[in-house]
Amino acid sequence: MSESKLAGQFFDAAIALLQRVRDEDGESIAAAGALIADTVADGGRLFAFGAGHSSLAAQDLVYRAGGLALMNLLAVPGVVGVDVMPATLGSALERVDGLASAVLDTSPVRSGDLLVIISLSGRNALPVEMAMNARALGVKVIGVTSVAYASETKSRHSSGSYLKDHCDLVLDSKIAVGDAEITVDTVPAPFAPASTVITTALLQAVMATAAGTLADRGIEPPLLRSGNVDGGHEWNGRVFEEYGDRIFYRR
Repeated sequence: MSESKLAGQFFDAAIALLQRVRDEDGESIAAAGALIADTVADGGRLFAFGAGHSSLAAQDLVYRAGGLALMNLLAVPGVVGVDVMPATLGSALERVDGLASAVLDTSPVRSGDLLVIISLSGRNALPVEMAMNARALGVKVIGVTSVAYASETKSRHSSGSYLKDHCDLVLDSKIAVGDAEITVDTVPAPFAPASTVITTALLQAVMATAAGTLADRGIEPPLLRSGNVDGGHEWNGRVFEEYGDRIFYRR
């Protein structure tokens, strides 16, 4: 199979998944956008968490040109990405009981806030406990996961439950178990993961919905502008000053 044909096959698979998410998750996306808008309007703060490569979609929401300034990264040392050495440590930490509780106890997250938790499989202890403990604190939880994992894998949490079981709202990325879109006879393992593309697009659709919902209510959405356009830094400075008590990535 030619390289160009494989590239086209990946694009086709990603586009098909984006269309499924658009068509099948429309109501959930609208509800998630409204929930975020409610939190902003009510004076709450926004947080996003993801472990490993799921953290990429969380990071894409934070301090982002065109994004909501109030979205903060809830970082767990060692699991934010592949910068930790060895990289396999991050995967191991996702399975540690009690880590989520320790992180939340030392974080600024409080009742009335909203937390987006991203976990492709939703089966490890860290995202499951993060959702459970956050809701116990009075925090609204939006889970972004592939629901298929709950029926095709075994939970790694002592409760036997998954992230999807402890959320106020679930967004299903539709990613197949294993997260690889291409299989060919000459390659011994499936390859070309699409979860980052789909999850990031899904969440940006939610953020767009939240911004529009706020505007419809007569509230100016606290959006950031690119620092690489004229006036961008001045615009962002005004937003930081107005919402400084709800933004934690500048402290």
